[in-house]
Amino acid sequence: MITIFRRRKKTKIAVIAAVFLLAIGAIVYKLADRYLIEHVEAVVEPNRATAQLTSANSSAAPAQSDDWNYEDANESVHIQKVQTGSGSDTITYYVADVTLSGSANLLTAFAKNEFGTNIVQNTSTIAADNDAVFAINGDYYGFRNDGVVIRGGKVYRDEPARDGLALLSDGTLQTYDEEETSSDELLAEGVTDTWSFGPILLQNGEAAGDFGSVKIDQNFGNRSIQDANPRTGIGMISPNHFLFIVVDGRSSGYSRGMTLAEFANLFKDLGATEAYNLDGGGSSTMYFMGRVVNDPLGKGNERSVSDILYIPKSA
Repeated sequence: MITIFRRRKKTKIAVIAAVFLLAIGAIVYKLADRYLIEHVEAVVEPNRATAQLTSANSSAAPAQSDDWNYEDANESVHIQKVQTGSGSDTITYYVADVTLSGSANLLTAFAKNEFGTNIVQNTSTIAADNDAVFAINGDYYGFRNDGVVIRGGKVYRDEPARDGLALLSDGTLQTYDEEETSSDELLAEGVTDTWSFGPILLQNGEAAGDFGSVKIDQNFGNRSIQDANPRTGIGMISPNHFLFIVVDGRSSGYSRGMTLAEFANLFKDLGATEAYNLDGGGSSTMYFMGRVVNDPLGKGNERSVSDILYIPKSA
């Protein structure tokens, strides 16, 4: 009888252990499926604007460039590294002043030329694959499954959730509420691309809020982002005249990062009328002429992202 009891007890323990392991395995798989395993929803043709612009301007003067500047018949990019403060209050950031002619465009690209979740590459890799002169990381749309994602005039995702940013075909940036403006309305207005991150920093030249408590989504590990952090943002001075700013951070003595209020004020001080916060933290990366110009997280290591904004070679 004692032997039978012991066998039953061992069997029960084994069953409980097996159920526990299955539960743990299911949780691990669910997390991996949500945040690690690639899910390709669409394969995207690479943008061919570079070749078209090159052939259209074959007789134009050759491009001129150095480590911080690029200029050709269609576009100019001027980058400045700025460092303020001292000690633990040091802030280091990079400002790219970009002007495009009517025949040049601000473009976007997906990692691996694929749309979906958890599909990532370094900003520099995506930029090089698309013959970019200049690039920054985008909104990391692939980390979440909501938001409005329009790229190259095509709607890839239509799940309104937050404040968005739209680029129109005339080179104008426009901020909007995804839950109040439909994708059809955006396309009818001439929107070619949208980004879903935020918050909106400037509207009509003024700060868009007090930025007291800002969360982008409810994903695992999400936290408020209003404190000092590495930042990436885009602003518009006038149509086809943009400011791209990348702020390094989380590196004592080199750069503490910026608060959202500081970031908004910087865009305002530099003359932007509209500005929008893109994915930051370890994603914050600025690429120019074959190199990463900032120092992500003070360690020189890029974090892979799902998309970029870039300026193609055009001459």
